[in-house]
Amino acid sequence: MKKTVTLLMITVLFVINVHIALFADEKSKIAVVISTMNNPWFVVLGETAAEKARQLGHDAFIFDSQNDTNKEASHFENIIAAGFNAIIFNPTDSDGSIANVRLAKNAGIPCFCIDRVINSTGDAVAQIFSDNYTGGMLMGRYFVKTLEKKGNYVELLGVLSANPTWSRSKGFHNVVDNYNELKMVARQSAEFDRNKALEVLESILQGRSDIDAVWCGNDAMAMGAYQALLAAGLADSVKIFGFDGTKDVIDAIADGKITATIMQFPKAVASMGVETADLYLKGKRDFQEKIPVAVELVTQNNISNYTGYGKKE
Repeated sequence: MKKTVTLLMITVLFVINVHIALFADEKSKIAVVISTMNNPWFVVLGETAAEKARQLGHDAFIFDSQNDTNKEASHFENIIAAGFNAIIFNPTDSDGSIANVRLAKNAGIPCFCIDRVINSTGDAVAQIFSDNYTGGMLMGRYFVKTLEKKGNYVELLGVLSANPTWSRSKGFHNVVDNYNELKMVARQSAEFDRNKALEVLESILQGRSDIDAVWCGNDAMAMGAYQALLAAGLADSVKIFGFDGTKDVIDAIADGKITATIMQFPKAVASMGVETADLYLKGKRDFQEKIPVAVELVTQNNISNYTGYGKKE
């Protein structure tokens, strides 16, 4: 009888120790939901976030929303059902994505927005984003200086439902609209997409080719604009301005094909989002909800200081 009791106790203790060991080794799961992985800038954003999460000891999985709010909603449903511990979130729609964040919050899963914000407060734990409005103003000042306060220009807007589209545009126009001889002759969305920008600008150029500059809400559109201007024989006479700091545009500025861009720092934004989530999962709760990250103007004058997606070390 004593032997039976002793063996039972040993078995129970063994089972308890196994459960403790398994629990100790279990990693938190972090979902990284990105608006689209069909754009090099967002690829850097998503992959940096996932890698940072793994470095901090978490499992990380990337979900590509393909700029589709329905696909994004489906991702959230799957993430909640799978019992993820946190979501690093790059929204497809500043208003439409609010419901997804609230759904996750109600399920006890905290969201940390990166690069793009949602138009609500108290739903995401933190929203970490580039200072797009200031970036637009920086570009506006350089635009005015480069064009010597006069000329016709085209504006290519990004995704119309995305907050950065309008923050960048408003910052830009806050400066440029003060100069009456700078005239915006066309303004259309190219959805932050290179091929779409090529198509849109080609169409605009069929109506009027008397333009001096193209202001693009991101670098993918700037490269598409360059292709359209090259095909029209206008690449040497029309100045192109972008926003992001992608490698192809940094190289294009060095080659004299693009005039300037605004450098965002996607690796810093992504890392900050994951570090915030890591602290939350460790028990910290007092976070600043909206955290802007400074941006910088990149031109041919300072191009030697930069590489794709950041500064040279």
